Amino acid sequence: MDFTKINELRAKLKTMRPLNTDELKRLRDEFIIDNTYNSNAIEGNVLTLEETALILQLGITIAEKPIKDHLEAIGHKDAFEYIIQLADDETNLTEHVIKTVHSLVLINDANNRGIYRSLPVKIIGSEHIPPQPYLVAVQMEELVQDYTKMQQEKHIIEAIAEFHLRFESIHPFIDGNGRTGRLLMNLELIKAGMMPAVNIKFTDRLKYYNTFDAYRNGNDIEAMTTLIANYEVEELEKNIQILAQ
Repeated sequence: MDFTKINELRAKLKTMRPLNTDELKRLRDEFIIDNTYNSNAIEGNVLTLEETALILQLGITIAEKPIKDHLEAIGHKDAFEYIIQLADDETNLTEHVIKTVHSLVLINDANNRGIYRSLPVKIIGSEHIPPQPYLVAVQMEELVQDYTKMQQEKHIIEAIAEFHLRFESIHPFIDGNGRTGRLLMNLELIKAGMMPAVNIKFTDRLKYYNTFDAYRNGNDIEAMTTLIANYEVEELEKNIQILAQ
């Protein structure tokens, strides 16, 4: 895949005036709210974008909406702020990091937070069968080791795409795999200087799901790579437009 457009947009963004602290915080907060809404909605959370903002900005409880959905919004925000700190510290992606991110995501499940599953699972809407529980730890260790090699051999977006596809196919946790996987994707993008991070939209969920079918049916990582790259272009163009005003 040709990443020329991303490289050109990143170069252009670097030539523009830097954001001041207040501007950076505002844009980051807006992105976290939008990303929290979309990532949670993909997994069935029924909060609207506006309700998500009220919960995260003002601590308001939305009547007639499940407390689980409120907690998922708070947990995702905390997890996103955590990955920003990890990126700032240039922390390597390890199983400990993965489990810690998951423990923040699964704020409402004390029994399963940060713990690989001990039960077989099915992915709703997919024919793919994740590995049996006794294989999860082995395959996760292999994935983290392989990711180091991927970064050396592939463009970083390709490496991140393959990691995400394999992570979700292993489905290492009993719940919260999608949200955790997308947070890890953004952690690695931010560390690689692919700022801003990407925000996979709820409205694009079918396109997103199709990338997994392409991988599981034909070992194709191009579809996921393209999806991530297109989102990166979208976010870069949005930020350039903001700075050009």
